[in-house]
Amino acid sequence: MPIPAADILRCPLTGEPLFERNGALESSTERYPILEGVPILLNDQQSIFSAAEVGLSRPARVSPSRRLVRRLLPSRTPEGDTAVRFARFIDQLRLRGDRPRVLIVGGGRLGQGTEELIRASDLELIETDVYVGPRTMIVCDGHHLPFADGSLDGVVIQAVLEHVLDPPAVVREVHRVLKPGGLVYAETPFMQQVHEGAYDFTRWTESGHRRLFHMFEAIDTGVSSGPAVALLWSLCYFARSLARRRTAQLVLEKLTVIAFLWLKPLDAALVKRPAATDGACGVYFLGRRAETAIDDRNVISAYRGTIGLPVRPARESDLS
Repeated sequence: MPIPAADILRCPLTGEPLFERNGALESSTERYPILEGVPILLNDQQSIFSAAEVGLSRPARVSPSRRLVRRLLPSRTPEGDTAVRFARFIDQLRLRGDRPRVLIVGGGRLGQGTEELIRASDLELIETDVYVGPRTMIVCDGHHLPFADGSLDGVVIQAVLEHVLDPPAVVREVHRVLKPGGLVYAETPFMQQVHEGAYDFTRWTESGHRRLFHMFEAIDTGVSSGPAVALLWSLCYFARSLARRRTAQLVLEKLTVIAFLWLKPLDAALVKRPAATDGACGVYFLGRRAETAIDDRNVISAYRGTIGLPVRPARESDLS
């Protein structure tokens, strides 16, 4: 089985090219195992994850009955216009030439709307995660992407940045591996509760999200899921807090989703309103790799919400 993107793979520690030898990938100093055809490009000196742990662990299996319940019961996760935004991302990629290479960071499982990417047979997808999931092609840490500088046409980083220790470092890596003018699409939560336990660290306003991608020219930014879904999340977590046992918490959460499912469709209209910026469940950014950073004044002036007053110079009477 060929190694995915073998020509652009690099050692995450040294940046050297990697070569396949004796069932592993090697640089001049490092050796990385290949597990069931998936290269494990993790280095203990850099990452909180290790190749040994990946080799011993697997995602928890879900019983058929539990999978059926998940399919039948509604989810608090919004559908939104993610598929539409992915379609725009793909259209922009196709302008870059034949068979663009697209890295999906956190692509061990299909994310919402990513079916658009899967259906686009003219794209070369490289799906990565920190574990061996159903779609993982390469195991790596987003802080140290194992790809050559300027080797990719696009990067998707959906619902990932809230789970990494150093988001600016991950975004710098995305910038590094993209070709000049390469594209990034990111979706990240704002008003959303903890959903990955100990691996859940940070949230962003739309302005903060734009500042995170300050080395990218914005093509489109906005609210991916609005205040109605944010309220649904809050109600679910309020319900969970009423119970002590996990089973009871899950039951209360599902009952709450059923009771307040009518909230989700409201976001179709609300996300278009300025006030949704201030209470969004999540935000998105579609941008193009730039060589110079956006001025922070431009980040601030692009704020589209409704909170606060314009900043004015202080008067002497204010200081006395």
